[in-house]
Formats: sequence, structure tokens, C-alpha cells
Amino acid sequence: MLNNYLSEAWQQELEGMQSYIVTHRRWLHRHPELSFKEYKTSQYIYDEMLKLPNVEVTRPTETSVLVKITGAKAGKKIGLRADIDALPIQEERPDLEFESEVPGVMHACGHDGHASILMAAMKFLANHTDDLSGEIYGIFQHAEELPPGGAQEMVATGLFDDFDFFYGHHLFSTLPLGTIDIKPGPNSSNSDLYEIKIQGRGGHAAQPENSIDPVIVGSAIIQQLQTIVSRISSPFDPIVISNTVFQAGNAAAMNVIPDSSYLAGSVRTLTDEARQLVQDHMSSIIKGICDAYNVSYTFDFKLGYDSVMNDETTTAGVREIAESLFPNKVTSLAASLGGEDFSAFSRVAPSTYIWIGAGNSEKSYDYPHHHPKFAIDEESFLIGLKMFVAVAKAFSA
Repeated sequence: MLNNYLSEAWQQELEGMQSYIVTHRRWLHRHPELSFKEYKTSQYIYDEMLKLPNVEVTRPTETSVLVKITGAKAGKKIGLRADIDALPIQEERPDLEFESEVPGVMHACGHDGHASILMAAMKFLANHTDDLSGEIYGIFQHAEELPPGGAQEMVATGLFDDFDFFYGHHLFSTLPLGTIDIKPGPNSSNSDLYEIKIQGRGGHAAQPENSIDPVIVGSAIIQQLQTIVSRISSPFDPIVISNTVFQAGNAAAMNVIPDSSYLAGSVRTLTDEARQLVQDHMSSIIKGICDAYNVSYTFDFKLGYDSVMNDETTTAGVREIAESLFPNKVTSLAASLGGEDFSAFSRVAPSTYIWIGAGNSEKSYDYPHHHPKFAIDEESFLIGLKMFVAVAKAFSA
């Protein structure tokens, strides 16, 4: 097939790299490592990338890898990013011959696929520097799963300050195989956390008038926090406030009103304005309720990953590439309220991050991400490979 982005010869060569991707993906899958501990993973990638011609391979941080390819013609400086870390989950896929060999750790989010696809892309690009422009960097990023995240750590090195463009994609098990989701603007959410500690006054359950019950105070706070979503924010600006922890009392002493309670949870927003609105109103609500009950408290709002913001111009260009290579497969779904630390790169330069469908219910490859039975269809890998190469060629010129 001929199109404006990949010649027939290039497409045939890329399609011949499927086994290369699968081989590396399966090695990575069998040997997962947690965030900030990707020592064997990053060394494996580093060693493989050193085998390529026309590359400079460096280690910006202890467990990340950066691969630079310089094209024959002048052009721009762009980054192709893949994450490499795994999760603290015991895998439950004995049907996979490459199931994790590390107890309690698995690639439950597809990062093994992301990394191996980028390895293949860099191998292909390294062999075609005469047809390339500018500087193309393969960013093998550590610690996407654990805030403050590896992207922020890599950006803090200053190595990416003068980049013109960043691109990344995520294999998605809940999108049908072959689907490509591309949209401008917010693509993932601000992912923040909070903690609330309430100091009441304990006492006998039969004499509540002599106590200040921190369970009642905590319950009132949880109820009122939801009014931020239902009555303060716009229904057209998605916000999620999920209180996931409520700890108080002792099951061994059920006739005792406890001294204190502890609340914690997660906040998801798409814009900086909504993030600030939630933080301000949470603070006001918590103070008002605690003052009304005459209890002391602490409130800690922990900023996590920023929302990934897809640049309108670059995203239109990526969409054009995807529609050319994969006709009738491109969608534009609502922004995800999941977190993604690619946002650290998207705050440095114009960026585009997309989702690639890797789900296949016939193979039971449709469990959600971070599930013990999570799996992705390896047929999706060539989509990611072609997108990496076509985007690199087009955006570096």
C-alpha cells in the first residue's frame, strides 16, 4: 500500500519486524521490575540499543535509557517515548507461555509492549538515517506507575528543554484491536491524592455527649465533598472525588468512641482550573465542618501527575498520519480520567499522546489495566511500530 507517510518498501520491512518485537516483549514480560527499580530492564534495553548503527545511547537517570539518531538532513528535535516499569500484582495468566517469573510483579499495563515497539522503531530508524531529518530520540522512561514519576525526573535533567515535539502511545486492552483513539486537548487527567486527619475526643459509646465523635465528622466531610462534583463544578468539566480510605476505632472495643479518624482518597480533573477549584473547596468544606464540631484536623492535598494536554496542531498531524495508514480505524473518545506521566513531557513542548486498541475478547485479552489477568493482543504491535516510524519521519523534517 502506498500513502503519504510510509512507502510500500518501508511498510513491508516494518511488517517483517513483528517477531523482533514479540521476542523482546516476551523477555520483558517474564522479567518485570517495579518503578525506580528497573535495573535489569533498562540494562537489557541499553545493551540491545548499543548493537544498532548510527546511534548514541545514554542513561539520563539510573534506570532509564535515551537513544539518539541523527538524520542526514537538518530538521527538528523530537522524542518518541515508551514507559518500561511494571506493577506490584501477581499475574494470573498461566495460559501465557511467557507469564511473569517474578512473584508479585507483572506487566499489567502494557509497558513491555511499549518498550519493545520503541526498540523496533529505533532499530528501523537507525538503518534509514539517510532518509531522516533532525534528531530523533527514543525515550525509554522508567517509573510511570509511581508518582512523582520517571518523566518528571527525566525532564528535570534539562535534556529535553529544547525539544520541538514529543509523541507517545498506549496500548489499551479495553479498546478493540486496531482502533486508534486520537484527540486534541486533555487526554488524561490530573491525578491527585488527599489525606485528612481528624482529632476528636474519645469516650464511652453509651455517653456520646461527653465525646466529640471523629466518625461523625469524617462521615459529614465525605458527604459534603461530593457536592463539589454535583453542585459546584460544571457538569461539562468532569471531576471525580473518591474517598477510598476511612479508618477509625478498634473492632476489639466496639463500645468505645475513638479519638481520631483518617480519611484519604483520589481526585481526578482535566483542567488546571478544575484542579484548583477542587482543592479550594475541599479546604473550605473540611475547615467548616471541623470548626462546627470543634475538632482539630490536618488536610494534605498531594499534587500528582498533570493532565496530558495534546497540542491541537501536532495532534491534527498525527491524526492525518493514522487515518492514512489505518483508514476507518481512528476514533476520538472522551478523555480518560486515568493518570499518565507523559504529561511532564507535554508541558515542555507540543506533544501528542494516543491510545491504540489491543483488546481481543476471543483470546480473553480484554481485562482492564492493572488486573491480574490483564493481557494485550500482540497483533497491535505493528500499529504502534508504524505510528512511531511515520511520526518520526514526518515531525523531524
